[in-house]
Amino acid sequence: MHPIPTITITRLKEFVRRPEAVFWVYFFPVLMIVVLGVAFRNQTQETFDIDVIKNDRASVAVRQLEGQPQIAAHLVDAAESSLRLRAGRSVLAVTVIVDRGQEGFAYRFDAKRPGALAAKNIVDDILQAANGRVDAFTAEETQFDEPGGTYVDFLVPGLLGIGLMGGGMWGVGYAIVDMRIRKLLKRFMATPMRRSHFLLSMLLSRLVFMIPQIVLTLLVAYWMFDVRIYGSVGAVIFLVVLGAFEFAALGLMIGSRAQTVETASGLMNFVMLPMYTLCGVFFSYQRFPEFFHPVIRALPLTPIIDSLRAVMMDGDSLWNQWSEILVMLAWCVIPFSIAMLIFRWRE
Repeated sequence: MHPIPTITITRLKEFVRRPEAVFWVYFFPVLMIVVLGVAFRNQTQETFDIDVIKNDRASVAVRQLEGQPQIAAHLVDAAESSLRLRAGRSVLAVTVIVDRGQEGFAYRFDAKRPGALAAKNIVDDILQAANGRVDAFTAEETQFDEPGGTYVDFLVPGLLGIGLMGGGMWGVGYAIVDMRIRKLLKRFMATPMRRSHFLLSMLLSRLVFMIPQIVLTLLVAYWMFDVRIYGSVGAVIFLVVLGAFEFAALGLMIGSRAQTVETASGLMNFVMLPMYTLCGVFFSYQRFPEFFHPVIRALPLTPIIDSLRAVMMDGDSLWNQWSEILVMLAWCVIPFSIAMLIFRWRE
């Protein structure tokens, strides 16, 4: 048999005989979707915990806030409120003040804490209306609940991206280092197999591993959270395959010279950990200063996540993702070429 299918089949057999590898590759991404999907599932209203500081007029403010669906008011003293704000158990402290016979309110909150400013505005509207303020008009509110617009829809492409990244780099780079430590690469060197045959077989075996992983992840996301693909399924398949090759090539490059597990782990974490934070897995990278956006978009993980979100959530065409595809192609070709140059069968 040709070396490429032979090594590919060998890698498949080795993989399925390791239950821990099957869990981390196939079931851990699904577990993340289930946990995060349940944590951030659609909720009709968010409830804010509010502290009302104890004084002679505090009970009146508490009664005015009671019964409001978005507010849970707690009557506490100033010291306890400071502890609650610091620990995140409440987002706003309200103090009733009386100045020259005129009643007013003082608000204490951290504007950087998510929900704090929204809670302050809601509480202020309630208390102002309860104390005589009349609105000039009644505003109409409509709940936005269109399909594809939930946080879980946003999250799934990001999890697919980190699944491709982790599987490609650990499944290829770490496997090569493990073979080197076990002296298997020295035995391959004695065969007529070329370096290109061996490296291509590692890429192909990763592609075979990836197909069930992606299918299982998408099926669970659809079944549990109604996450759908609004664009072309063929476009999603193409992007996933390209992403798998992209990170497998990076794994090849890292594993081509690393001599120990510690070295390989350090290099892979050095490459992967910044991308977990910067590339928009759990939140948009637009939150970072605009100066960093070109660098973030050039990282390997960003284009696969951006293009998957555009196709899956917006129904965009593959042609409109040409810039992201070019970046991914570059990350396929350059690391693989470097791996071909620096790969050694032995130390």
